[in-house]
Amino acid sequence: MIKEVTKSQDLFNRRKKVVANGVGVFNTATVMEAKGAIIIDVDGRELIDFAGGIGVVNAGHCPEPVVEAIREQAGKYLHTSFNVVTYEPYIQLCEELAEILPHGDNTKVMLVSTGAEAVENAIKIARQATKKSAILCFTGAYHGRTMMAMTLTSKVSYKYDCGPFSPEVYRLPFPNFYRYRGTRDMDKFVEDELKRLYESALNLVDPKSVAAVIIEPIQGEGGFNPVPQKYLEGLRGFCDEHGILLIMDEIQSGFCRTGHWASWQHYGVQPDISTYAKSMGSGLPIAAVVGRADIMDAAAIGSIGGTYIGSPICCVAASATIKYMKDINLNEKAIKIGNVIMDRLQHLMKQHSEIGDVRGVGAMVAIEFVKNGDPRQPNSEICPQIVKGCAEDGLVILSAGTYKNALRILSPLVITEEQLEKGLSILEVQIKKAIKNI
Repeated sequence: MIKEVTKSQDLFNRRKKVVANGVGVFNTATVMEAKGAIIIDVDGRELIDFAGGIGVVNAGHCPEPVVEAIREQAGKYLHTSFNVVTYEPYIQLCEELAEILPHGDNTKVMLVSTGAEAVENAIKIARQATKKSAILCFTGAYHGRTMMAMTLTSKVSYKYDCGPFSPEVYRLPFPNFYRYRGTRDMDKFVEDELKRLYESALNLVDPKSVAAVIIEPIQGEGGFNPVPQKYLEGLRGFCDEHGILLIMDEIQSGFCRTGHWASWQHYGVQPDISTYAKSMGSGLPIAAVVGRADIMDAAAIGSIGGTYIGSPICCVAASATIKYMKDINLNEKAIKIGNVIMDRLQHLMKQHSEIGDVRGVGAMVAIEFVKNGDPRQPNSEICPQIVKGCAEDGLVILSAGTYKNALRILSPLVITEEQLEKGLSILEVQIKKAIKNI
């Protein structure tokens, strides 16, 4: 008897024939429509979304005020290029971003289409502002797949045969407290890591030639690793001492995910430049570089931007998203959701030594799997089983981390209590099943 091919399977067969293999498949789910925290696949099956389009739909799938703003703008004009014809949606969005993400007394903004573009332009601005070329970045970092962004990205498997890479980029170990603390407490660990930072001036690169340090305050692809508070404060001090600009990449951690518009607001440490994308536009491609006005204005005319710098449709989508986030107090929802997730997963961790760590800030939460309870022995085999099992049970979730031994939860922040509890229950069942099969 021939087994009937589902619509989802047929879609994947078509994908395999025509889409380049290098385009990754992180989950086998399909989609016909989506609303809030629910995806309906092409077979009509409902899936709870714990992936959020890789952190893009913090405000949920298709929030009605955003959809309506897109419809209205689409009837006016689709594109003129802001370089050629100035339009109000671009300026309004920049004003709104400067208000919620102030960088000192005077903030300026530029818009592009993607997170990688934002990173590329942030680096160009920093180099022009400082007249220096070197950039410091960190292990475990992910900053995109364009050439400079890929150079800054740490994970080697994202870069096979793509070199040569951009010069004058230097990498420091990210202060991953869970993995590398050993027997040290947080204070001693940070003291040692800051010592390593200052030693970099002697054995890595002359700080007089460094334009900027770029860091994700909470690493995304790297496994949702939060930088220790005192380390970020020390990094700010190091940059100030040497005339180095501090760039914070908030592309995955921004727009209410951590309970703030940006995670640097959680830390209370001010960047000179910061980058945003993903949930800023509720799914439409828009990104921003935000910074101190004197730094932003250092870029020569024509040296930053491009044809699609702030599509008018994307601008109105982002403005509507920001308003919607304010109206429903999405930052507060993130804190509540994060507390529920942390409580459930920490309780599970107490039952299973294979769960090495549960960590996060707000609703940006990850669960890491290890062998023998050892942070330095990542269990890379368990996450694919859990992701597959969850997909079969109606939950979309993604892995993360250098060794792909962590699961990250990026559910839309409009998820209902019932949907959240059901999703966590599916996840718990699959974790227990995968651990039993080890």
